[in-house]
Amino acid sequence: MNKLLFHAVLFDLDGTLLNSLEDLADATNAALEAAGYPRHPVAAYQQFVGSGLEKLVCRALPEGEAMRIGQANLAALQKATGDNYARDWAVHTKPYPGIPELILALGEQDIPLGVVTNKPHEWTLRMLDFFFPSKPFKHIQGAQPDLPHKPDPTGALNSARALHMEPASIAFVGDSNVDMQTAKNAGMIAVGADWGFRGAKELQTAGADHILYTPAELWLLKATEEQTVTP
Repeated sequence: MNKLLFHAVLFDLDGTLLNSLEDLADATNAALEAAGYPRHPVAAYQQFVGSGLEKLVCRALPEGEAMRIGQANLAALQKATGDNYARDWAVHTKPYPGIPELILALGEQDIPLGVVTNKPHEWTLRMLDFFFPSKPFKHIQGAQPDLPHKPDPTGALNSARALHMEPASIAFVGDSNVDMQTAKNAGMIAVGADWGFRGAKELQTAGADHILYTPAELWLLKATEEQTVTP
């Protein structure tokens, strides 16, 4: 194998490793419906997710409603959504096709792996243990109260230090503009996952260095190739 552009890989979770959209939508829709708000089709949640639970609920409410109902009611709706999701997070969720094979292959090449996500840290650990029981990730950084959300680079840089890798040698793989901005802010290689929630156009606009259309294409990032976005 030719020398790769990267020596470690950090993955986003939802929309990159796991297709969790339907379970996220179901949890939020159930909370909305119980509070008297309309449900959304699952596809609408492609634009709602990616910035944490609080932003998810605010985006799912009618325009301006999050401000109108006040912090206490908003917090109650967020809690209901979180409770629903904590109960039913594995009903439909599963790894994207090709992800288990990619993770195995990267491990066989001794490439250190990590996960950096805006999903709460406890949920992240639980989901990764469930879907990747071999524990291939050397560092896992979920959302915590004292940690700024992506696209702030703090979580990604925490992972770089934990993996003992320079940021410039790390491929940050994600499916959204938030992930590409995180990679750029951290000085990492921004790799967009077209198979996720947002698609290539958003990733290109956000400055992705590379776009992958299948997980296996990560191996195509050779050191002899220019860092350009796939047309």
